[in-house]
Amino acid sequence: MLSQHRRRFLQSGLAAAALAAPLIGKATAPRAVTPRPIAPPPAAAIRRVALHNLHTDESLDAVYWENGAYVPDALNHVNHVLRDYRTGDVHPIDRRLLDLLDTLSAKVETRKPFHIISGYRSPKTNAMLHETTPGVANNSLHMQGMAIDIRMEDVDLSHLHNAALSLKVGGVGYYPSSDFVHVDVGPVRHWG
Repeated sequence: MLSQHRRRFLQSGLAAAALAAPLIGKATAPRAVTPRPIAPPPAAAIRRVALHNLHTDESLDAVYWENGAYVPDALNHVNHVLRDYRTGDVHPIDRRLLDLLDTLSAKVETRKPFHIISGYRSPKTNAMLHETTPGVANNSLHMQGMAIDIRMEDVDLSHLHNAALSLKVGGVGYYPSSDFVHVDVGPVRHWG
């Protein structure tokens, strides 16, 4: 027969295990990686993006968020400027990517346009680049409108790279020999 002291000890141990079980499950269970939203400080009344597509020579300087909401016409213009210039395919650009660019622009303290090397890529273009260009991912986030390759005319590339890294959001790739920085709103990681 169990002593009263031992019985209480076992009961408290079972109760603690029952309480800890959900926590243990959460700590060890794999979790989906959901990129956290990128947003300027809450005081920002507007968010804007300035882009210059080096392949099409198109430029855009637009307020894409104001009065607490995204501006549909501005988003459509962004989608067009960042289209796959090889095929003409247009794809919705992830709004978090625009928020990342707005935050990055503030971080490097300029409102000059981002020079776009690559925005959206169609599956056809990405497959071709994957075959011919080292480092192009087979399942690139460019195909989901979640990645962009950029530089800025008045910002040193290493400064742009360090500013992107300091945000601790998404992926950051550094390509100094090709003169661009890759940023995306996927899982946090970096290379280059």
